[in-house]
Amino acid sequence: MASYGKQVKLDCEELLSRFQKTESVRFETFSTIWREMKFSEIFYGGVSNSRKRAFTRLILDKACCFFLPPFSFQIRVGGLYLLYSLHGCQTAVPTQHIRLALKDWEHVQKFEKDARDAQHWDAVYILQQMLSHKAFHFTAMPTLLCFNNKRKPERSPLCEDFIERTSRPHELVNPETLEELSNIHELYAKMKTAVTASSEQAVSSIDLIRKNLVPELHGTVMDFYKWQQSGDATDDHSEDDGGEGPSSQQESSKRADLLASIKSRAFGQASEAVRSRRHRQVQLDVAGDETGAPHFSGQSRRQRKPSLKAKTNMNVKISGEIWKAATAMTNIRNLTTLDFSHNDTATTPKAVKEETKSTPESNVS
Repeated sequence: MASYGKQVKLDCEELLSRFQKTESVRFETFSTIWREMKFSEIFYGGVSNSRKRAFTRLILDKACCFFLPPFSFQIRVGGLYLLYSLHGCQTAVPTQHIRLALKDWEHVQKFEKDARDAQHWDAVYILQQMLSHKAFHFTAMPTLLCFNNKRKPERSPLCEDFIERTSRPHELVNPETLEELSNIHELYAKMKTAVTASSEQAVSSIDLIRKNLVPELHGTVMDFYKWQQSGDATDDHSEDDGGEGPSSQQESSKRADLLASIKSRAFGQASEAVRSRRHRQVQLDVAGDETGAPHFSGQSRRQRKPSLKAKTNMNVKISGEIWKAATAMTNIRNLTTLDFSHNDTATTPKAVKEETKSTPESNVS
């Protein structure tokens, strides 16, 4: 079913391109082109009844993209007429609705507001008819998400002739706006000179006013508009030029050569070691450039982590007699002898013997 998508889109683009050439947004003009192309017969192809629903959903999804930005207002009106006609001419049972994501509802509301402001009642009436007949199916995503389906499907390139050109600056800066802006600017300059006429120090603040503000603004907007109009022509001209001027392929090759030279200087060339000597240190030779780049050569030494004893000596600091006693070696024979202090004279071995002799006599008495 996905193989029909390109053909359906081409048919829709052909219909809308004819509608764009008329420079009209009337439904009568669109219906004339619709009947000339016999576009209603798109549902009468060799599709079985079991696949009509899927085929109808595919057609409506392809046509719905022309009703949303970034296309121009006329193409969006044609997309609305196309959706209205396809939804009414479908042969699937039950009737398939147009999937419209909630994030696109704001664009639809803005489109309706612009149509009302421009008094294009054909588009407003058809949109209200589609809403009243519940032709739209409001969903979380514009495409149906199911098993073995990509979450972000591949989008085909948009037709550049249908995309609206950015012309807001040219529309805002019209002759009436420029005349009003020049009058306000002159009035502001006169008021400032009248206020600062008394004080000599404040005269320098008049220099902050741009004297040629309006002509510069008009010239900048016109330059932008001319650049925008001639942008496509310059791109086509640069593509047509065969060997004149630097091409994109030459620029890409220069960039690739530059990256290769940077990598070769950064990493160098490591000499391959014998298998039995891979545990040894590897010697690196980085060749210098002809421009006088530095020549690096040396051995890459592996830094070993300090042992636990070294970490302890670095972190724990003991000074004085305690450090001497801690570093002195303890003999095993010292652990079996008794250590007596000088004050404990009553507990000497002689005193212990005298006490043992006196105990029997005390018991007899």
